[in-house]
This record gives sequence, structure tokens and C-alpha cells, in this order.
Amino acid sequence: MRKLSTQILAGQVVIVVITVTVGFVLFARGERTNLDHAYEHRAGAIAASTAQIPDIRRCMLDSAGCGNTVQRLATNVMAATGASYVVVLDMNRVRHSHPFPSLIGQRVAEPIVTIDGQVHYTVDHGKTSPSANGKAPLYGPDGTMVGEVSVGLRESSVTASLLGELPLMALWFGCALLAGIVVSLVVAGRLKRRTFGLELDQIALLFQEREAVLHGIREGMLALDERERVVVMNDEARRLAGLGSVSLGDRLEDVLPAGRLRDVLTGAIAGKDQVILTDDFCLTVNRMSVTLAGRPHGAVITLRDRTELAGLLRELDTVRGLTDALRAQQHEFSNRMHAVAGLLELGEYDEALNYLIDLTGGEAALAESLRERIASPLVLGLLLAKSTIAAERGIDLDVTSDSWLGEIPAREQAVTTIVGNLIDNSLDALSGERFESGRRGRVAVSILDDDDAIRISVTDNGPGLPAGTSASVFIDGYTTKPTQGRVHRGLGLALVHRIVQRLGGHISANEGPGAEFDVLLPKEVA
Repeated sequence: MRKLSTQILAGQVVIVVITVTVGFVLFARGERTNLDHAYEHRAGAIAASTAQIPDIRRCMLDSAGCGNTVQRLATNVMAATGASYVVVLDMNRVRHSHPFPSLIGQRVAEPIVTIDGQVHYTVDHGKTSPSANGKAPLYGPDGTMVGEVSVGLRESSVTASLLGELPLMALWFGCALLAGIVVSLVVAGRLKRRTFGLELDQIALLFQEREAVLHGIREGMLALDERERVVVMNDEARRLAGLGSVSLGDRLEDVLPAGRLRDVLTGAIAGKDQVILTDDFCLTVNRMSVTLAGRPHGAVITLRDRTELAGLLRELDTVRGLTDALRAQQHEFSNRMHAVAGLLELGEYDEALNYLIDLTGGEAALAESLRERIASPLVLGLLLAKSTIAAERGIDLDVTSDSWLGEIPAREQAVTTIVGNLIDNSLDALSGERFESGRRGRVAVSILDDDDAIRISVTDNGPGLPAGTSASVFIDGYTTKPTQGRVHRGLGLALVHRIVQRLGGHISANEGPGAEFDVLLPKEVA
């Protein structure tokens, strides 16, 4: 009885047996009621027929000289119809016939009920035995009512008729019971096949294991059916993709706002390892369609949080940039020391001194010039570091003379991220570019701090953006740079775009030749 199929079969058989038994009993009771009514009407018909016998009508009108005529005629009727009794009463309720002769001439306790001229039906529990009773009015030859005829048919006759019908009824109900058992066996077998032979405890264990695995993994997982409705979703998917308002049975395209996240999750944008930036996370999303027996059965979507990895990559890029800057400074320092050493060996002491003064004066002048116009230490340090890296790559990084930035504690981190990413993109675009003799790569940075907004502009003299890509460059994962192994590119401009939008600003890009990015960043959130 531990098997699921056995329990279902037993339960169904019990239900079928109880149903058939109750149905059989109710049917038998209904049939007994019908037989009672039929026998009562038969008794009434016999009573009415008896009341039409001329000799009885005449004798009851004038009983003198009739003797036992009524009793004899009643006895003949009993013999002919099988009635248990035929009792003829006069209007004084005196019996003129009865199966027990000793009761003839005695009065009955019940009143004459047929005085209304109608035949009455009932069950009589009299002296003979329980009987189906019918009573009919008795009229004399002149039409006056002279009495009543009461006829009874034994209940044993009704029972015998019912017992005669029960075998056929039992046969039909037995067939119904057998059919129910066969159907139960078929259903139990089919259910066993549909559950792959698993029992209840095994199904419960599988469900518990699925829930534990589904909500225990650190990756988000969504399962959609063939109608693109959500059928499975774990807590990590809700957290990473912000699907708190999505319920099982919803269609993602109906509940998610328009954007890259919805397009990737619904399959409008296809591809492996799609990168999505949200307000809080950097996600890698994969959607795989599920097909069984050549028919589509929906899709499975996985979401991986690579926010920490993206942060580490940005830190690595920063460290790499600092390393490049230090290498450039070391290389430049070595060259300068070699030049100074050569001048000293030649005895050109004054020339060596002037050379050193020019070197220190130029670097100090750049730092002092930026310090006078850029109040934020983070932005100032960023521009000096990027200038050193640009010089190592043979690129001129100029901060326009009209640039000015005051204290911006609420926007300092955002401006640093925006300026750093835009400069890095320009340096990368110019690093592999070949220029004509006498020309160098150039990046121009402009930062203007107005009363109500900060305006940032970064331009270069590189090849610029391809035609028709001025809007696509801000999409997560879009890049024109060559792929380097498994490193995901296309996050810098997307991150800048998201920061600018979150702060209520605006960013635009102009297509080549020469790239130009303009950012308008309000000081207060709109």
C-alpha cells in the first residue's frame, strides 16, 4: 500500500464500491416506493370494481334478505384478485364482509374517508398483515352513497415483486462496478507511467531537492513555457534582475519595462553571454530554448552576477594604467638622466643645469595649471595620471584653457568615472592609429562648471565612430574593439551612460572622423 498506484487504485475502488452500493440502495428504495404506489392503485382499482357489483350495491341499499351474499361476493373477489382482504362497510362503519367472519357485523374505528367520492390510497397495518390499501365509495342502485369498499394487497407480495427485479438490477450495478474498477486500473497505470514509476515520498523528495537546488545556487534562473510565461524563478533571479513584481504565470514582455533587460530575457536580442548593466549589477545572461520531440517547450534563462568581476577588471585596468605611467616615467627619467650625464661628461655644466630647470618647470607648470582650475583632488589626480599615460603612448592630452571645476562633493565620483572612461576610450582608439609625418594623436578634455550643471567634452583626432553607431555605443556589451579572449568589452560607455541617466543628465556622441562625446550633468537630480 506504499505504492502510489496501489493507493490510488484502492481509493478509487473504495469510492466506486461505495458509490455503486449507495446507488443500488437508493434505487431499490425508489423501486420499492414505486411498487407500493402501484399496489395501492391496484388495490384501489379492485375496490372500485367491487363497488360496481350490482348485488353488493343492492344488498347494501337494503340488507334484508341478502344473508351472506356480500361476504360470498367479497370472498370471490379475494380469490380472483389475490387480495388479502375485501371489506364492505355501510355508512354506520359496520362490516358486511371480512376475511375473519367473527368480525362481520362489528364497527370499525376509522371514519368513512370516501365520503368525498374519491378513491383513497394508504398502507394498512391492520389485523391481517401490512397491506397496500385502496378504498372506494359504494353507491346504491339509486345513486345514493351506501357505504365503502376497502381492499388490501399484502406487502409480502410487493416485496416478492421487488426481489424478482433485484437480480437484474444487481447485474447492471455489478457491470458498473466492474467498469469502474477497470477504469481505475487504467488510470492508476497511466498515472504510474506519467510519474515515471515514482512513489509519493520519492516525488516529495524530488520536489524538496529541486527547491533546495533552485534557491541555493548563486545564479539566477528563470524557466519559461512555450507561451513565454514564467513557470520557475528562484530568489537570486528576482534579486539580480529586479523581478520583484513578476509572478509565476506572467509574461516578461507584459510586466517588464522596455529596455535591454526585457529584450534579452524575452529573446528579442539573441546571443551567448549577453552583458546587461542594471542600477546595481553587471549581469551575464544566457537564454537557451528547450525542444522536446521536435516541439518547443519554452526556454531556460540563467543570470550570473559579474559585478565584482567587472569591478576587479576596472581596478586591474587602473593598476595597469598606473604601471604604464610609472614605466613611462621611468623610461623618460632614464633618458633624461642619460642626457644630463652626457652633458656633465662633456663639461657643459651650465647646459645641464638649464636642461634640468626646463624639465622640472614644464611638469610643475602643468600640475600647477590644472591645480588652479580643478578643485577636486580626484579629478586632478586622474588628469595628471592620464597625461603621463598619453605621453608614453605618444599622444597629447590637453585640458582646454577654459576648463574649470569647483568643489563638487556630490558629483565628484561620478565626474571621475565619466572623464576617466571617456579618456580611456580615446586613448585606446588612438593607440593603434598611424598618423602622417609630423602629426600626433591628440585628446582634448573640456570641463566647465556652471551654476546649474557640469559640462564635459572629450574629443580626439582618431577615426571616430562608424556611421550609424552614435546611439549603439551606449548599449551594454557593444564595442568596436577586438575581442581579447573571454574578456567582455563594451561596459565603459554603457556605465557612463547609466550614471548620466541616473543623475538626470544627457550624453551624446558625434560620428567620425574624430570622436566627440558631450556630457551635461546637472548639479541637482531632476
